[in-house]
Amino acid sequence: MNKLTKIGVSALCGSLAAIASAQAGTLSVSGGAQATWSANEGKDDGNPLGMSSGVTFSGSGELDNGTTFALTITGADQMGYSSGSIALTTPSMGGIKINGKSGGTGVDRYDDMMPTAWEETNGTSLTTGLQTVAGVGTAMNIEWTAPADLLGEGIHLGIAVAPGAATGATSNEKGVGGDSGGVGMGYDITVSSTGFADGLNVFAGVSEMEQASASTDSHTGDRSQTVAGLTYAVGSFTMGYQYSIDNHNATSGTTTTQYYENNAFGISFQVNDDLTLSYGEHRSERGVVNSSGVTPTELTAQSLQMSYTMGGATLAIAESQIDNASYSSGSASDYDGRTISLTLAF
Repeated sequence: MNKLTKIGVSALCGSLAAIASAQAGTLSVSGGAQATWSANEGKDDGNPLGMSSGVTFSGSGELDNGTTFALTITGADQMGYSSGSIALTTPSMGGIKINGKSGGTGVDRYDDMMPTAWEETNGTSLTTGLQTVAGVGTAMNIEWTAPADLLGEGIHLGIAVAPGAATGATSNEKGVGGDSGGVGMGYDITVSSTGFADGLNVFAGVSEMEQASASTDSHTGDRSQTVAGLTYAVGSFTMGYQYSIDNHNATSGTTTTQYYENNAFGISFQVNDDLTLSYGEHRSERGVVNSSGVTPTELTAQSLQMSYTMGGATLAIAESQIDNASYSSGSASDYDGRTISLTLAF
């Protein structure tokens, strides 16, 4: 009996030592909650109250060679899993991020860079249907970012690859994404620089995603995306402009989307440490291939916003307007709306 006890204690101590060694990093938790009141004219939205809450777990640590690692897992919108990533930062070879479902890598980081007081122009309670660029950033992908000492301070270079399929499917460890419906691998290249002038940030990105182009498919080639823009901060003002295009290479006469072409601009004004005002506009043209060629429809989203911060609480108001929502022309697709938001962070 004593021998069994000693063996059990020894095994337990060994297990605890292994766990302690594996848990050399740290884990922190942050979160927030948001309540909204939405009133949209021309639509029957029912109950105007909305709420979301979320928690983010952030783990970090360091290897013997100086490489640091970070894990981020977020459960947002009433605790549904919304994002996850594993990032390694080496002393001399740059960073490697395995991106599960968070977006924010590849071209997706530049989907809308315009300055706002609260939300993106199409991020209020109005259902816009606006399509921007995302590249492989919303799929399972691996991104390498160049170290700062390779290109210079303030310069970003990133290469993101979705090795199997550039779709939004995610999988657990030892899992695979499954049938991609003809979508193949994809890659994004992104660059930016803050070194040209004080307050100026210039950014650009390209994406290429394989897609089937057989006679039974509705495409003639791969899907490509391009984005470029800048933001400039001077005094209390920040202004910006960006252009993007998503080319689907649709087959002639198939009544499918050929492209989305976007122009966006925004300006914000920091009244004081707590109060910010902004105006943003996003114009997006959708071209549809049909028997007579390509038919364009332009969607326009506008939003005037104000936010006021009080410690861990932020009160925001957005007055927004959408014309030709979801690229459908006519007055039935034109809406005005107001969104009031209270956000609490902890």
